[in-house]
Amino acid sequence: MAVDVRAGQARGGVVGQVLGTIGRSRELTLVALMIVLALAVTTQAPQFLSESNLTQVTTLAAIIAIASVGEALVIITKNVDLSVESMVGLVAFVVADILRQHMLPMPAAWVAGALIGLALGMVNGTIIGFFRVPSIVATLGTLSIFRGLVFFIAGGKQMDLADLPPGYSDPASQTVLGIPMFVIVGFVVVVIVATVMRYTRFGRRTYAVGSNVEAATILGVRSRLHVFAALSICGLLAGVAGVLWGMEFGTIYATSASGISLQIIAGAVVGGVSIAGGTGTVVGAALGALFLALVNNALLVLLLPQELLQAVYGLVILVAVSADAVIQRRQQRRATREYSL
Repeated sequence: MAVDVRAGQARGGVVGQVLGTIGRSRELTLVALMIVLALAVTTQAPQFLSESNLTQVTTLAAIIAIASVGEALVIITKNVDLSVESMVGLVAFVVADILRQHMLPMPAAWVAGALIGLALGMVNGTIIGFFRVPSIVATLGTLSIFRGLVFFIAGGKQMDLADLPPGYSDPASQTVLGIPMFVIVGFVVVVIVATVMRYTRFGRRTYAVGSNVEAATILGVRSRLHVFAALSICGLLAGVAGVLWGMEFGTIYATSASGISLQIIAGAVVGGVSIAGGTGTVVGAALGALFLALVNNALLVLLLPQELLQAVYGLVILVAVSADAVIQRRQQRRATREYSL
């Protein structure tokens, strides 16, 4: 009997340790939630885990995840970029227009799209990093400016797939070893940015700027330059997302990508990137984008009203921010107790 009790306690201890580890890692928590979500939805809609459905979901999620990675860098510096959806839409339309007019070959047009995104991000970086305009005000303004540029360039027309070179949208449906091409692109982006943020001086100093900009500046960190770089990279990745967006949807309007800023920011916040700055990972941001994409698809396959989706995004952001606030208060209280001892 004593042996059984000890064995039960040991099993309980192992389970508790596993759950504790998952609870302390936002990335592992999201993976666990996605598994639970998949199992729960599959009982009502078996097609949820079908190959075709997962390919469609992960392809679109990869586009949002790439933009969320860039947004995560901005939020880590204790800023936010609301103009990201306009950058995605502008790049998607301009790249399609370049190809329609045969101004550049397709690979060169893709590079041009990424560079346009970089230039737009540098505009935000200059306004926020060097002129010290609050990010929410500055990017709200550039959100309208960039969208206005799309309307001006479009002139009331749209880009149809029939007007574009053959093979333009092929990458959206291509796979490598069964993995969608866009997912591979997203994975490469996440690995590169995560490596830079974790193992380079730039990454460490970017976290320092978000944690305490005054202290970072005293230690010699060029905080304005790091904010500029974060917003520039966000623009670059929004440009990449814009190129992929055009391939995915084929027909592109002046209003393309409208409203996705909420998804992009929500992905980063749900992934553990704190609005207070200084904490979070780009891996978490990418997983957050994937989690929200699965939630979106679950609503579709369960035939639930899509009107709920915006409410879900807002609720998820509130829950994530509230959870971060609770965790930070607990850490502060623990640190205070340890200091007093």
